[in-house]
Parts: sequence; C-alpha cells; structure tokens
Amino acid sequence: MKLTHKPLLIAAMGVALNASAGVINDIPSCYQANNLANPSPAPALELFVAIDQTTPLDDNLKRQVIEIIGAQMKPGSAYSLFTFSAYSQGNYLNMLSRGELEKNLPATVRDDTGNKTLSQFDACMAGQQRYAGQLLGKHLQRALGNSSDSFVKSDVLASLKEISGRIAQSGAKNRVLLLVSDMLENSSVSSFYAKRTVRKLDPTAELAKAEREKLLGNFAGTRVYVIGAGMIIEDKKQIKGVYRDPITMQSLETFWRSYFEKSGGKLAEFGKPALLNPIR
Repeated sequence: MKLTHKPLLIAAMGVALNASAGVINDIPSCYQANNLANPSPAPALELFVAIDQTTPLDDNLKRQVIEIIGAQMKPGSAYSLFTFSAYSQGNYLNMLSRGELEKNLPATVRDDTGNKTLSQFDACMAGQQRYAGQLLGKHLQRALGNSSDSFVKSDVLASLKEISGRIAQSGAKNRVLLLVSDMLENSSVSSFYAKRTVRKLDPTAELAKAEREKLLGNFAGTRVYVIGAGMIIEDKKQIKGVYRDPITMQSLETFWRSYFEKSGGKLAEFGKPALLNPIR
C-alpha cells in the first residue's frame, strides 16, 4: 500500500459515501453505482487498526504496519482506523476512516448480467481497490506522522474499552485488531512507568484495577496483534526504541494477555516491538 495524497477518479462510479443502516463506509459502492443488488454485503474480515499517538515508530515498524494492513485489504474485507492517546490532553479516541471492499459478483449472477453492466462493474471494482489503498494510505500517513513522545498521559485501557464497543458491532465473521502501541498505561487508573522506564508489573493486581474501574472491553472473539510493545524513546532526534529486560516484558505481556482474555478477545501476538509472524 502506497502512502500518497494524489486524487483518484474511479471509473464508472457515480455514487458518494455509502452509509446504509447507519454503517460508515468511506469507499463508494460499485453495486450501487451499477444498480445491482449485493448478494453478500457483510464483509468476511474486518481489520481494526488502533494507533496510539504516544508511541512514535521508526521507519521499519511503520513499514511493517503499512505492509500488514495492505495484505489484509482484499475484496470482501473492511477496515476501521482509529487514533488515541489521552482524554485529558484533548487527543481522545478518533475514528479517521472506515471502508469496505466489496466481493465480486458470483458466477451465477454474472451469467444473468448484461455485458455493458459487467464491463462497468469490473472497471469500478478495480478502481475501488486502488481508491481504498490511497485513501487508507493518506489516513495512515497522518496517524503515524502525528505520533509523539511529548504526551504526558496515555489512556490505553479506556481507549480499548471504547474500541471494543465498535468491534462488537461489526457484522464480519472474522475480526482482527492491529494495535500499534507501547501498551504502557499512564493514567489515573495506573502507571506502568517507574523512573522514566517500564516497571515490572504485578499482572494480577493490574487486572484487578482494570476490573474495579470497569475498563474491561467486549472484543467478541477478536484476535489481537500488537506492534510496539514496551517501546520508550531514547533519542528524540533519532527515534530509537529502548527495549526492556525479558522479565519486565513478560510481566507486561502477561497482563495484556489476561486483559484480552477477560474481555472476550485473544492476544495472538505481542510484538516487542515488531511482529514476527503474519496475521492469519
């Protein structure tokens, strides 16, 4: 997926945003443009991307985020892109974009559709794929570019609870959350820092705090992949992650694994900081 700001005109697409049934969709529909009924409107996969703007990434990690997202954007998939940091700093949870890539016409339907309509539909579907890549790329560039270590607080738990509410409403059978964050809570609920570094957590005690403050979510079976866990900026001029010792990182991972399990999700991989395996 290329990061580009160049505008794109989609061939044979004459409709604007599709928000049927109250669902946001920033990608114009080829079925609507050609007056065709969509036989399978629900996406097979929805990828939720949540970018913690308190976690600046180096170029390699940014590239991995972009490649992972691009690999998931296939016909029949949807995406939702969020940014968050801390409510107290005005950088509350924000959904930058949501879009759906439609599935192609089944063979049985194609056989009953006129050649002119088919030609326009196929051209539109090719344009839809390009448009989605460019639109999402533009928003990703904005989200990753605005990340900074200057934020004092980080409401990871509260933001995840809100995101989980959106996830639970998804009609997709397969739901994946790509969480770009250092996973270091720093709020009135708890702080995972000590003397400007990551402290060794007591996962049980931290989970009890989250439960007491009603910050568990409802991830409805979503698989969660984390990029950037435990990163702290060492040199502001040259973004360089400071990685924690194995015991500290293990306690951090144990907490989040328990948190997602309690919240109805599954932590599939905890990138420290990079993911080692592709999303499946």
